Amino acid sequence: MKDSFGREIDYLRISVTSRCNFRCAYCGAAPPLTEELSPGEFAAFAAAFARAGIRKIRLTGGEPLVRQDLPAIAAAVKTAASPETLAVTTNGYDLQRFAQPLAKAGVNAVNVSLDTLDPACFRAITGVDGLPRVLRGLEAALNAGFQRVKVNAVLMRGVNEDAAGALIELARRYALDIRFIELMPGEDDPAADGRRVTAGEILAEYPFLEPLPGGGETAEYYTAPGFLGRVGLIAPVSRRFCSDCSRIRLLSDGRVKPCLGQPETYDLRPFLSDPGGLYEEIRRVILLKPAGHRFSEPGGGLPPMNRIGG
Repeated sequence: MKDSFGREIDYLRISVTSRCNFRCAYCGAAPPLTEELSPGEFAAFAAAFARAGIRKIRLTGGEPLVRQDLPAIAAAVKTAASPETLAVTTNGYDLQRFAQPLAKAGVNAVNVSLDTLDPACFRAITGVDGLPRVLRGLEAALNAGFQRVKVNAVLMRGVNEDAAGALIELARRYALDIRFIELMPGEDDPAADGRRVTAGEILAEYPFLEPLPGGGETAEYYTAPGFLGRVGLIAPVSRRFCSDCSRIRLLSDGRVKPCLGQPETYDLRPFLSDPGGLYEEIRRVILLKPAGHRFSEPGGGLPPMNRIGG
């Protein structure tokens, strides 16, 4: 369905947990939410969202693979909502073990968050000495038969701004997308603006990248001669794309968040036993989706990302 600004809302991101086995600074360090929905509850919510027009669903966290029942969640959501795309975003640490079960459960796309290919830098960013394990997980994803595999990277000045070249090389060698996402401001991170590497800076440093037509709702895609994959640039700060936003978010405790960059959430749990009432509440909340984020306003940064998913 369309929101009050005429945008078609057809993309649901479900945070299945706020727990994570990494400690990345840009996600925040808030304690995880104490309540998590069951596979059946996620399926019931997904069915109601599908009735309201959702066609793409992404399972996120925290880190979704800390839930050992993630394949069961994926299968339940797939059966209940029949989305055109069912995707998972993961840090990749446990992906080698889960890639095949997720594919069998109906997941057809996987995003792996990976900010560097340097082991020491990886350890500094994540707090975990796990780069080889993540790379094995990425290889497992490429071999599992997913329709699309993407790598998401956040470049930070003074931390990993020199990582882009090696990551872009992945798109030359493998049939995957490497996507650079601008660092978003955090509510407790006043220095984020100074550490942000923008999409324009990446293009200036790698001028051989050639734009591809189309793209996605958030990413602009590029390629180069000999590349098997694509390079994507996602610029929510420097190239704001709120007017094209099609997303809505369900948190792991049953609250729905219409906009990543606005504080409002709405509790859907009281409607769980009433499918008709749940559907009408979802429609009401979609119409409350704001025009856009407020990252550029004082105090407009994000709360900890582990609480709300990507």
